[in-house]
Amino acid sequence: MKITEVRAMRLSLPPSAKPVAPRRPGWWQHAEVANPMSRYPQYKAHRNSWLPKWGDVWCKVTLEDGTWGLGHTGIGMPAAAVIEQHLGPLLVGEDALAAEKIADMLFRLTKPYGSAGLASYAVSAIDLALWDARGKLLGQPVYALLGGPQKQRMFCYATGNDVDWFVELGFRAAKLACPYGPADGIDGIRKNEELVAWARELLGDDGELMLDCWMAFDVEYAVRLAEALRPYRLRWMEECLIPEDFDGHLALRERLPWQPLATGEHWYTHVPFQWAASHRAVDILQPDVEWCGGVSALRKIAASADAAGLSVIPHAGGNTVFGQHFSYASASTPWCEFFVGSDPGVPLEDGWRLPGQAVPKNGWLTPSDAPGFGLEIKAEWLTPFF
Repeated sequence: MKITEVRAMRLSLPPSAKPVAPRRPGWWQHAEVANPMSRYPQYKAHRNSWLPKWGDVWCKVTLEDGTWGLGHTGIGMPAAAVIEQHLGPLLVGEDALAAEKIADMLFRLTKPYGSAGLASYAVSAIDLALWDARGKLLGQPVYALLGGPQKQRMFCYATGNDVDWFVELGFRAAKLACPYGPADGIDGIRKNEELVAWARELLGDDGELMLDCWMAFDVEYAVRLAEALRPYRLRWMEECLIPEDFDGHLALRERLPWQPLATGEHWYTHVPFQWAASHRAVDILQPDVEWCGGVSALRKIAASADAAGLSVIPHAGGNTVFGQHFSYASASTPWCEFFVGSDPGVPLEDGWRLPGQAVPKNGWLTPSDAPGFGLEIKAEWLTPFF
């Protein structure tokens, strides 16, 4: 079945019913999060002060029989330009079922300007749209195309700092956003410990607790903080260093042999994950399916991880239908991350989610079994990006 069109699109969802009134604003609206720009006072208070405001973009792939699939990614305008003005037209006429060929083409076509970073966002959207179209064409959910369910349901951990609300929702595992980093010195380590101690008390001894450091640390600070937090039994510390510091990742692994480490949210293509697996740099790989190259890249990453005895827990894997389907089919994925983007008091079903997208119930999730990724998005809700 040939590809006839690849377009960058915008999605406008119809108005939804007014949700339940929140008890309080969610933590992300006001809380400081340690980040790579925390060393500069004008940007320290909130990372939204310096993140780009490009929004997101959808990719619609249409096949010759009229079947169409949707993929999604971030970085809006730049990714849309790569889809619309370079990669998309070159895929017209290709066999949509030739998954390996198309994934290889997309990886190689982006070489003149680099396959990582911005290009990887565009590749992800196209790849996901193609998997969605394949599932619809064959009348199968994408997880069936990936080998079928590997587990009956997926255990989810909640990400964020409203831990009391997460426990009420039934989650037994939570990942905190670390507020303070090297710019805050010893006082910051003390305040981080207070947050972790509070969360540990709420979760109890049987709950799992993780810490997301969001590229904010250097090796020395990460080691000092890990030592301070050792009594709280963190399941892992995540993304302590900037993603390009490969030597730093090896140094951190050597300095903290007892502390499980995770990273990969800001790695692109399968290549850095293959390096991390072969060097045993971390214990858990965390690619984002909407950023790293789509399901096709995740399959390669999972193969590398499996050979090295590592886990793959996709970044925000429970927040997208794409991550849900991959995680459901992958033997390398024991858990699923769910960023709780609704305010405390607002049920997950009333929070931000797309039509057809499953949400966790009591900390467990099962994706839709509808064809493709199961999204219930109508064609009239989509308009050309340009």
